[in-house]
Amino acid sequence: MANPLVAIVGRPNVGKSTFFNKIAGRKISITENRPGVTRDRLYADAVWRGKKFTVIDTGGIELKSQDTMWREILRQADIAIEMAQVIILLVDGKEELTSSDYDVAEKLRRCGKPVVLAVNKVDNFSHDKLFDFYALGLGEPFAVSAEHSTGIGDVLDEVVSHFESGDEEEQDRLKIAVVGKPNAGKSSLVNRLLGFERSIVTDIAGTTRDAIDTPFELDGQKYLLIDTAGIRKKKKVDDDVEYYSVLRAFDAVRRADVCLAVVDSQEGLTEQDVKILGYVHEQGKPSVIVMNKWDLIEKDTNTINKFEDKLKADLSFMDYFKSVYISAKTGLRAEKVLRVARESYENANRRISTGTLNDLMLDAVRTNEPASYNGRRLKVYYCSQPSVCPPTFVLFVNDEALMHFSYRRYLENVLRRSFDFSGTPIRIVTRNRTEDGQGVTL
Repeated sequence: MANPLVAIVGRPNVGKSTFFNKIAGRKISITENRPGVTRDRLYADAVWRGKKFTVIDTGGIELKSQDTMWREILRQADIAIEMAQVIILLVDGKEELTSSDYDVAEKLRRCGKPVVLAVNKVDNFSHDKLFDFYALGLGEPFAVSAEHSTGIGDVLDEVVSHFESGDEEEQDRLKIAVVGKPNAGKSSLVNRLLGFERSIVTDIAGTTRDAIDTPFELDGQKYLLIDTAGIRKKKKVDDDVEYYSVLRAFDAVRRADVCLAVVDSQEGLTEQDVKILGYVHEQGKPSVIVMNKWDLIEKDTNTINKFEDKLKADLSFMDYFKSVYISAKTGLRAEKVLRVARESYENANRRISTGTLNDLMLDAVRTNEPASYNGRRLKVYYCSQPSVCPPTFVLFVNDEALMHFSYRRYLENVLRRSFDFSGTPIRIVTRNRTEDGQGVTL
């Protein structure tokens, strides 16, 4: 079950980013920071009282401004509100309520979702300071000082109380998100995958207006296909993927067990495609690159090899990729897509025994010792795999600072040569060994 999404909204300068940073860094245990694919640092995964969720920071909302920048920020906030399960409205407790506060509150009342009202910058709490904020019509206000980390727990208690329990049947299904540009043939692929003889359960509206969740079964395997409307570029040429569509696709990616990235073979892998795949990679999701419209490509005996070489060059950051060349229109090799998706997911769930893992690391270190820096050399004492999806390996070492990125890459390649992790990212984490040591020295 995917983490619920919690959006922090409000007018400018009420302390949203400080509040977000406190949630993302101190008061709760962080699973993973999400750097995202655009300019802004907006997402963080978190846990409060055993409940996981994803929090998103948005820009300040100015509903009445006609300035281009503010209109763009409003669009961003609108999509975050649309996708969120719970919304935190943050207001400034040191200032009187403004017309912007009332406008935002009215907008949130109409959205029909749970809204938690947090009054920030209340350094010395008293109930008298909160009376005026009942006028927003959003229920009980919670006093907070993001700067001093007070009151945040009360807000989060209220937030998590609105989370719904997960659907157990959905957890049994392999959730597959189909992402890509609108003209890549994504919808054709979805229709093709749903067009074989299988049991279609029902169409269920997704969490955004651009996503449809379709459960189905094939050969005894349950699936949930998450279709998105596509990640579009802005009308004007821009170096970034259109930010607002990425927010919509984010919801599909974060809920998915595996992602299908559909690429137009005629157009080839574009910068936008690379950014989409980079986002999937950052989320630690297994994936399949679906090169569509293969029937329209003039071919010779080396055509696929040329395409593969181009993919390897453009996707050097995820050279573990799995690809399949299909035609959604004609059905050419379309039956392979689900099989390859299952393989990627199975590889993401692969777990290596501790004994085997340490034997492998011992051989790797003996074969290629780490370089020394300032007379000191990295020592690897012990290795374990605490988690999967993505497979994560923890190395206990003498000094984390001595782990050079090139040696980390070497160890990753050793793991990939020894075990099939194709189609999934893997994580290698270093930890300084405790005083009593962790296990034995390799």
